Amino acid sequence: MKLGVICDGISRDLQHSIDVMDEFDLEYAELQFVGDSEVGDHSAGEIRKIDSLLRDRGKPVSCLSRHIFAGMTSANKPGDALHTKHMDSLKRVIDMANIVSSPLVRIMTPKKEQILWGLNGAEKWNVAHGAWDAQLPLLSPAIDVAKQAGIVLAVETGNGTMVNSNYTGRKLIDDLDAKDNLKVLWDPANNCWCHETAFPDGYNEVKDGYLGHIHIKDVKVDTPRATLEVRQMGEGQLAEQFRLLANALRTDNYNGVVSFESVYHTGNGNFEDGFRLCIDRFKAIFGK
Repeated sequence: MKLGVICDGISRDLQHSIDVMDEFDLEYAELQFVGDSEVGDHSAGEIRKIDSLLRDRGKPVSCLSRHIFAGMTSANKPGDALHTKHMDSLKRVIDMANIVSSPLVRIMTPKKEQILWGLNGAEKWNVAHGAWDAQLPLLSPAIDVAKQAGIVLAVETGNGTMVNSNYTGRKLIDDLDAKDNLKVLWDPANNCWCHETAFPDGYNEVKDGYLGHIHIKDVKVDTPRATLEVRQMGEGQLAEQFRLLANALRTDNYNGVVSFESVYHTGNGNFEDGFRLCIDRFKAIFGK
């Protein structure tokens, strides 16, 4: 499989991140923050330098990952100030994607309402009525922009976003009729918060043409206590599912990239140290 890393999980110094990638034979670079800026906020000159560095070092870009639409709510409307700000950011990231040849641009979804659908009384007393449908006109213009630019968007399954599972990711794509231009960016660890089992449940939701990109990390969630612990890979609640997932991806000839997300540290705040503790197991499971 194609293996990579979200580079700023090692360092925001892209050259140093690439040095570490070479050390561990990782090919694909996912860009989120480079230097002091999030993708979409770099100058034209900075983008040229980023592109030149990546091409010189033989690191194709897998995805540009800005937090587009994150923080919006069902109270926002298409064309309001916040929506316009996010759409402008999306266009800048797409412009950068065309320069660095990124096939994917990540988007997020608005803040999560906990109960979206209900039965046998819950539909009256418990559902956040209209919350799911309210996001569709916010996201639909992004699909139009992506189509015009020839870019595929990838909606990440987030902890606190409307799309927080592969089920809701697939439903969003179907509701927008956007399977050609919108894919799921699956983060199985994020999906743990809503208790969607990665394999086989989560995988079965997206394996039929909905899956565009994958983030891998390991966690332990305690939803009643509203607590999330990032763990060394193989020491969290996904430990028994990673290899099952990797085998299924191989069997089904998944052709996207699997990005390691380096968000673990041992308590010292050093994420590169955490990366080094996890990367060999990541490669052993998801590598060839």
